[in-house]
Amino acid sequence: MATDTTAKEPAKGTGVGSYFISNYPPYSVWSRDFVPEIEAAFESEPDRSVPLGMYLHIPFCRKRCKFCYFRVYTNQNAKAIQDYVDAMAHELQMVSERPAVQGRRLQFVYFGGGTPSYLSSRQLLQLAEKLGQFVSWREADEVTFECEPGTLSLEKVKTLKEIGVTRVSLGVENFDDAILEANGRAHLSPEIFRAYDWIRQVGFPQVNIDLIAGMIGETDENWHRCIDRAIEMDPDNITIYQMELPHNTIISQEIKELGIESPVADWETKRRWVNEAFDRLLAAGYQISSGNELVKDLETDHFVYRDNVWRGADLLAIGVSSFGHLQGVHYQNEDELQNYLQAVRSDRLPIRRALRPTRHQLLIREFVLQMKEGRIDADYFRRKFGVNVIDEFRQALENQRAAGFLEFDEDGVRLTRRGLLQVDSLLPEYFEPQHRAIRYT
Repeated sequence: MATDTTAKEPAKGTGVGSYFISNYPPYSVWSRDFVPEIEAAFESEPDRSVPLGMYLHIPFCRKRCKFCYFRVYTNQNAKAIQDYVDAMAHELQMVSERPAVQGRRLQFVYFGGGTPSYLSSRQLLQLAEKLGQFVSWREADEVTFECEPGTLSLEKVKTLKEIGVTRVSLGVENFDDAILEANGRAHLSPEIFRAYDWIRQVGFPQVNIDLIAGMIGETDENWHRCIDRAIEMDPDNITIYQMELPHNTIISQEIKELGIESPVADWETKRRWVNEAFDRLLAAGYQISSGNELVKDLETDHFVYRDNVWRGADLLAIGVSSFGHLQGVHYQNEDELQNYLQAVRSDRLPIRRALRPTRHQLLIREFVLQMKEGRIDADYFRRKFGVNVIDEFRQALENQRAAGFLEFDEDGVRLTRRGLLQVDSLLPEYFEPQHRAIRYT
């Protein structure tokens, strides 16, 4: 079924609402009605040729960033953290005993948050020991761990290496202290460089740093200094996000409740900043891996988590509010901590909502996610889905080629730089009609 809408530029101002596309169909159509579907998937014999990964959500933070839209909790004491670690271990035990998981090798693991590095070295060792009773990630191709600079110490970085982390992602976001403070970040610039020195001293196969274009207070001059400093740090990967304002951020609440104008740079400015960053980083030897990511070497610097999730891998969701995908079914865990703990303590999987996409929707999901890499291999979709995606989406592709966002032929699609810089705004044109104008989350 070809789409028939016209490619449009996104609104210039950064208003309230989700922009970043991370899944399909939209989360807003997932529901509790489909929970029996995911429970049945866990009880079924799996397709063992499908890669298996795991996402673990650590919801604790020193403070909540003003732009954060994840499930996080601040000012939690040691007992609260211990209770949560115990619950995650029990959830993983229940999951690991299900037929769909039993005996399968984990190929990738991602510790996200929140702030996973909020946990102490002792708590991290205990977490790894408890989880290791039920699954092992020692043979995984990649174990990613998100870190907030101000939560690290040399001892903790050594602990990350000890528990098997292979890819450290450091949430730098910006190097200017005034901008970090204005956006509610817990860390300041001296902590960035101190933490990065420890990470390099200990040594990991992959080190990533995150930057955000368009934070409150950003200027041309400061953004250029940020890119220069990122180049000086010389990480293996650099991820650059464009600031967005989903409904549940502090900034969005202030906009809606106080009637203030959006304090975030408009989309045209953010895309220009990312474009300038791409040019500087390409000149410094980096290569573009996706609309958000640059790496030193496309042949060796793989983001295994992304590569697999965007190609239909199974993903176990562990922890409060975590999202997963198993044997063709999307699901999300309970998104309130007490509800999550209560479910696990009652010996039941803490699943809040789910959705079983149609085969056509799974095709769309992989197509739009791989579009974010800037290129589509048509033969991949012919082999996996038996579909010629060029014919399937020809009208949308024609629209977006005419607008200068991409080029295509029978072998595949390649986005232009202009298209890549705003790829998320292009993707809804490939959605089924009933999903194009609804709330995403």
